[in-house]
Amino acid sequence: MSGALGVRIERRGAALVARLTIERAAKLNSLDSATLEAIAREVRALPGEVRAVVLTGAGARAFVGGANLDELAGLDPVTAREFITRVHQACAALRECAAPVLARVNGFCLGAGLELAAACDLRVAAANAAFGMPEVRLGIPSVVEAALLPRLIGAGRARWLVMTGENIDAAQALAWGLVERVVPAARLDAAVDAALDALLAAGDAALRAQKRLCKLWEEAPLDECVRLSTVEFAAAYAGEEPRAMLGEFLAAKNRRNKR
Repeated sequence: MSGALGVRIERRGAALVARLTIERAAKLNSLDSATLEAIAREVRALPGEVRAVVLTGAGARAFVGGANLDELAGLDPVTAREFITRVHQACAALRECAAPVLARVNGFCLGAGLELAAACDLRVAAANAAFGMPEVRLGIPSVVEAALLPRLIGAGRARWLVMTGENIDAAQALAWGLVERVVPAARLDAAVDAALDALLAAGDAALRAQKRLCKLWEEAPLDECVRLSTVEFAAAYAGEEPRAMLGEFLAAKNRRNKR
């Protein structure tokens, strides 16, 4: 445990997986400064051998219910900048993590919590989850990684969330492309495990390269994306992974064809 963040590294088959749990269930896992700092610090400190990361909130009510309102109420212009910088640093650590990060959304996913989820690579949600950006209803704008929302769901839908402050349910979030999977709450862990199995079936170096490219595709002009994608493809063959995995695939294909 690091502050209000539980960190567990476990073995899944031959691979290491990190599970990070925000441990503030009594406060809907709201994000105070200490928790935000712990997320940024612990994600950046994960061992390089970790193949995938799962981020979730403790309990059954919330992934993250937003920023801690008691702390928000006491901010001034200087401390407000410091606080929102901590939100950005926590989100940036998830985006910059070499391994893919999966958000296990087990309830309310609001405000800074939705920004954390948007900063993850994939999102699996329980059917009873709810999503929203309520900041304008508290007299402040949605900022920092809220800027990821137009890339995920389109400009109009992003404006709806940040300008109305209304929540949407998990089914709507799936239809909008805000999450990739929605399952009954009782099947959430099974769905997360299935997503982990799919990630871990990929080549480690290839998946890390793919994450770098996905981030590039969100940020760079098309010509630059194509040029650097070519560089990544060629660089993959400097290691043994393509030869080994292609060899295994072709050998298995030949065995099937001989039956």
